[in-house]
Amino acid sequence: MSEPTGLRARKKERTRDAIGDAAVSLFLERGFDQVSVNDIAAAAEVSKPTLFRYFPTKEDLVLYRFADHQGEAARVVRDRGPGIEPVTALHRHFRAGLDRWDPVTGLSDHPEVVAFHRLVFTTPSLAGRLTRYQLEDEEALADALGEGIRARLLAAQILAVQRVLARTNWQKIADGRTALDVHPEAVADADQAFRQLQ
Repeated sequence: MSEPTGLRARKKERTRDAIGDAAVSLFLERGFDQVSVNDIAAAAEVSKPTLFRYFPTKEDLVLYRFADHQGEAARVVRDRGPGIEPVTALHRHFRAGLDRWDPVTGLSDHPEVVAFHRLVFTTPSLAGRLTRYQLEDEEALADALGEGIRARLLAAQILAVQRVLARTNWQKIADGRTALDVHPEAVADADQAFRQLQ
């Protein structure tokens, strides 16, 4: 009984990935507003209703790639070791992301990653949807930090710092620098920013 369920889940995941990959390829090639949902369905070889079962909106076709990071800050706080302050755990996590060239830190010079971020940052509807995701992350982080205004303010500050750091790193790379070249500055900026949060 579990094998058919596993096969079904893997097939759904493959279909979702194929639709998402086709959409992002078209968006990067032509621009978000120049690609229709019909174009994407045709490229992915699925029907429009099938596409909408996996992605309720056109924006979701792009931003699903952020799904792995949804609620990440809250998870880092909840999973931190005993005696480690939340800001320290988040600082270490961000620094580790820089060392891995994690695209979410903005420190990736892979051409597709740079183009993907440009697409998100310069398309108003995508930037707006990304803000909604960030507000959901802020709420989850505030819940992980505790109760009351102090937790909400700290969550907002932490996520604002991470957003500014990532955007700064991405901009330097988008301006033509390599991730290797930007890395020391990114580490220094992260250290300074998280020190200010302490």
